[in-house]
Amino acid sequence: MQTHAQTFKAYRTYEDQGIVASRFVDLKVDELDPGDVLVRTKYSTINYKDALSYNGTGRIMRKFPTVAGIDMSGTVEQSSDARWKKGDKVIVHAYDMGVAHDGGYSEFVRVPGDWVVRRPESMTAFDAMTLGTAGFTAALAIHLMQHNGLKPGSGPVAVTGATGGVGCVAVEILAKLGYQVVAITGKAKEEGDWLRSIGAKEVLARQSIDLTKIRPLGTATYAGAIDNLGGDILAWLLSMQKVGGTVAAVGLAADMKLHTTVAPFILRGVHLLGVDSANCPMALRQAIWNRLAVDWRPDRVHDQVRTIDFEELPTHFDAYLKGMVRGRTVVRVGRDTHP
Repeated sequence: MQTHAQTFKAYRTYEDQGIVASRFVDLKVDELDPGDVLVRTKYSTINYKDALSYNGTGRIMRKFPTVAGIDMSGTVEQSSDARWKKGDKVIVHAYDMGVAHDGGYSEFVRVPGDWVVRRPESMTAFDAMTLGTAGFTAALAIHLMQHNGLKPGSGPVAVTGATGGVGCVAVEILAKLGYQVVAITGKAKEEGDWLRSIGAKEVLARQSIDLTKIRPLGTATYAGAIDNLGGDILAWLLSMQKVGGTVAAVGLAADMKLHTTVAPFILRGVHLLGVDSANCPMALRQAIWNRLAVDWRPDRVHDQVRTIDFEELPTHFDAYLKGMVRGRTVVRVGRDTHP
């Protein structure tokens, strides 16, 4: 059992005279942000948001210093919350994790009991982080789209940023559910075959879309879309929806601003859905993780993840910021390999 005197390794982000930088440090439990549940970390992952935070690029961090990492999986070490006991297999992600509360890039995590998700029985700690926040966000987007009427027979569904963490999981889950997936990517030439191998029916080069001539209503092509980019590509997707189309906005890798018209909404009844994985209610959060463990499990993405050791973490962020990463990266934080 971890005692309050023992130290452990963590990757913490600091701000000094306006300069943000992250580094490995040795911490004690008492130095972590407060919480009812202490969890021993086995795995974490790299999400785009993590890459934005490590050197202040995206101004993601709201408190300094803070241990980075917006998600983790592991086992409960200690708990003063009656819902959790030592040995419980859990996932922690979202809320203020790794942003305003010490996060998953640490051998131990201490969080409020309300933030803890029970890991499904058939899902290992490694499995959970092959998905992480990105995979959960993809599944939440699909859940919301289906809730708003999307069905496999409705027509093609576009996914932008298709080679990224959210995008690739979305492509595979949608394909498993019987949807015709159009993967939109800036790396169509290099990654087209890979995207087809995980379920895309069509791969569309983002460069082939003329975003300088977005009409209020374009050709009714898609029954839905999951957009990781924001900005003009999201405006274009809205204009290209069929009647009753559902577009899930999950990211802003291209632009936070959205210049569009009300035409898609009032003339085609298009739904623009905001996907907020950070504040998703716990009952729905648990239900989605349960689905990801069984019928929505993206096996192809799972089997092609890259796994890195904790010490390698800092060398992988720049590739995310440059859009050079395909699929998911799992970070082996813990010292053991048990499930």
